[in-house]
Amino acid sequence: MRLETIAINNLRRRKSRLAFLIAGLLIGIATVVTLISLSTTLTEDIQIKMENYGANILITPQSDDLSLNYGGINLGGVSLDPQEIREADLSKISGIRNSRNIAAVAPKVLGALEVRGQRVMMMGVDPEKEFQLKKWWKVNGLPLKNEYDLVAGAEVAAKLGLVLGDSVEIGGETFTLTGILANTGSQDDQILIASLPVTQRLLGKEGTVSLVEVAALCGDCPVSEMVTQISEVLPGVNVSAIQQVVKTRMHALDQFRNFSLAVAAVVLLIGALVVFVTMMGSVNERTREIGIFRALGFRRSHIMHLILLESTVVSIVAGILGFLVGMGVTYLVLPLMTENEVSMHWDPLLAGGAVLLALLVGASASFYPALKASRLDPTEALRAL
Repeated sequence: MRLETIAINNLRRRKSRLAFLIAGLLIGIATVVTLISLSTTLTEDIQIKMENYGANILITPQSDDLSLNYGGINLGGVSLDPQEIREADLSKISGIRNSRNIAAVAPKVLGALEVRGQRVMMMGVDPEKEFQLKKWWKVNGLPLKNEYDLVAGAEVAAKLGLVLGDSVEIGGETFTLTGILANTGSQDDQILIASLPVTQRLLGKEGTVSLVEVAALCGDCPVSEMVTQISEVLPGVNVSAIQQVVKTRMHALDQFRNFSLAVAAVVLLIGALVVFVTMMGSVNERTREIGIFRALGFRRSHIMHLILLESTVVSIVAGILGFLVGMGVTYLVLPLMTENEVSMHWDPLLAGGAVLLALLVGASASFYPALKASRLDPTEALRAL
């Protein structure tokens, strides 16, 4: 009779012990799979939420005379240095080594213009990128869609007496007020927002921008290196990172990963102890059986092979079931831990890793019981007969 057949038959005869072994490993593997899959999915969710905070890299012109206010620029009575950022140069940002970590590049041009007899600040933006970056903006009405649409901050709208649908003449051009920003408590409340090309034309700054905000996904990106890389491709500008925001985001991700690893290690250790105690008990119960095998000519290596083969079968079953249970728990828990719509990833590498980890834990926990069984003296074992 083959050792494999003996091992399978032994597991079949002792169904309660088989179920206990599988449960011990399954809980540990399922916990690891759940935490890893949750960590991966929540990292995606955190990155989505991080984008809501806006830019964490700011690009401004080099100028000693530039007074900073809105994201680095204040135009209230200040004459800007003629040096601006060339809009055409911004395409070089996509060529940096860490360009995959860039979520959005939002250029904008700013200037002071006369509107209804009052001097106000006007900002030209790329509507798609700007409203993607400023996800906290709440617009009463519609955001910018057409070339001559206009969105006003809450304070400037009240100051100029603007209501939705008003026609506003600025620099000889007629705009339609399609939206009013809800009060943000920031400088956004005091600006008029229009499309970038039209504003550039009104301010006489065609082909240039006043500043650029860059949103970086910081789950695994070296922001300081990205600042250096952008500085290399855009010489003559100031590139700075909002370090505190970046460090806070990365710290939150690291803390969650470390917590997941710690919990997984503890649960795996408990699972290994369950396997060890159960296998030791099994060896003690099978003293007579092992003695008969030795008397029939089984070598020590055969006895070790038999015990380890049983643990291997149990580990494979526990690894597969642990992966399925872990993914099922992730599916149930995920909606409770995130507000965004994020998809759960069925990673084949994670499935293979779960089975491999179960084999490693099972074999490690069973090695000493197998070694003890192989060292049993057959004469001592047969005395129990």
